[in-house]
Amino acid sequence: MKNTLNSHHLKREIGLFSATALVIANMVGTGIFTTSGFIIQELGNPQTMLFCWFVGGVFALCGALCYGELGAMFPRAGGEYVFLRESFGKGIGFLSGWISLIVGFSAPIAAASIAFATYFFRTLSPSSGSEFTIPFLESDIFIISPVTLLAMVVIIIFSLIHYHSVFLGARVQNGLTIFKLGIVVVFIIAGLCLGHGSTENFSEGLDISSVFQDKFAVSLIFVSFAYSGWNAAAYLGGEIKRPGRNIPLALFAGTATVMCLYLLLNVVYIYALPAGEMRGVLEVGATSAVSLFGDHISRYFSGAITIGLLSVLSAMIMVGPRVYYAMSKDGVFFELFGKVDILRRTPVYAIILQAGIAIIMVMTGSFDKLLLYIGFTLSLCATLTVVGMMLLRFRQPDPPNSYRTFGYPVTPLLFILGNLWIIYFCVKSRPVTSLFGLGTIALGILFYVYFEKRNKGIVKDGSR
Repeated sequence: MKNTLNSHHLKREIGLFSATALVIANMVGTGIFTTSGFIIQELGNPQTMLFCWFVGGVFALCGALCYGELGAMFPRAGGEYVFLRESFGKGIGFLSGWISLIVGFSAPIAAASIAFATYFFRTLSPSSGSEFTIPFLESDIFIISPVTLLAMVVIIIFSLIHYHSVFLGARVQNGLTIFKLGIVVVFIIAGLCLGHGSTENFSEGLDISSVFQDKFAVSLIFVSFAYSGWNAAAYLGGEIKRPGRNIPLALFAGTATVMCLYLLLNVVYIYALPAGEMRGVLEVGATSAVSLFGDHISRYFSGAITIGLLSVLSAMIMVGPRVYYAMSKDGVFFELFGKVDILRRTPVYAIILQAGIAIIMVMTGSFDKLLLYIGFTLSLCATLTVVGMMLLRFRQPDPPNSYRTFGYPVTPLLFILGNLWIIYFCVKSRPVTSLFGLGTIALGILFYVYFEKRNKGIVKDGSR
């Protein structure tokens, strides 16, 4: 292993199609199949819910346009970490990478793997078997069951795929994404053309007054979670061909495609279910399928969702390690995670680190607690990143790249104000969530101080 691992650079092997597929795969996950029931519970109005999904999509598009300029300006592995490092310095960049490690990728990977295993066993049998737990202070800190075992196996398998090579990982990712998109498109067409729904579910008009209330902003937190992943291609800037062209195109095309699919899916949900039957339903996708086509379809739909979940799991496993790799190359993370397999050109130890953390979260069940503050912490990072883009524009009015953000400065300002709105109501309505997010940031500061002191010690020793 020592002879095949060194600090060689990553190889540019990902084209426009694969980069776009990666964005779509990161976005279309469990969120769209689970959050609409909670949104309708908050808003109570189907058309207001559709408008909420539209507003969330506009915010995501604005972010994609801004990240496109940053990705073209800094076509390197690391995404937000690199962008924030260039605009605010290594300290803020490290904190974004730290948040990505814990909140942005490892926790969602654990959640997606458990969701996959749950749907898998539900498709085969209503019961997934017994489980072994170790209790501590009236809660389970260690859980072993068929679901958790399968979830861990899936994480290991896809980590090995993305360790093997970027070529194999991209091909697997493309195939799963195409399958998932096929499921969504077929469900939309069949639901609207062949399903037993009702247009009367749309009879209630748009409630404009609710748009300016707390509940609409809270609903945007759910929507922003479902749209998260629109910045995926920016994390693999060091491996995308013609990055000045392909990164902006992939981010915009992928986000616009998902926005259209999400709006159409919610139209199908409303067509299938009255607001009262949709309110508070977690598995709104499966419930809509049963309402449209009958009970017999639910097992087939669960099976299709099961395979579709592998796409988002694979995408996150592929993207995340590039952040830790970039941090290590900058000397603000352990050197081991900056090593690349010279034969496979993949960040092997960074992949292992992420898989290990995700597996621990699966076994302990702690991922659900982390998911409570994903929206808060990631929105904060994205907002700072776009603010940084505007600062870089001020410092370098004519950057050496061909792409500039469409609609500047309206586009970044709309994104910043929209996310600040979401963050404000997240703090106001869910203060505990904010405390968890701030605690994560504080822990990251401690790690950054440690790495800075270590680096200074190395410099002193080297100068003697």
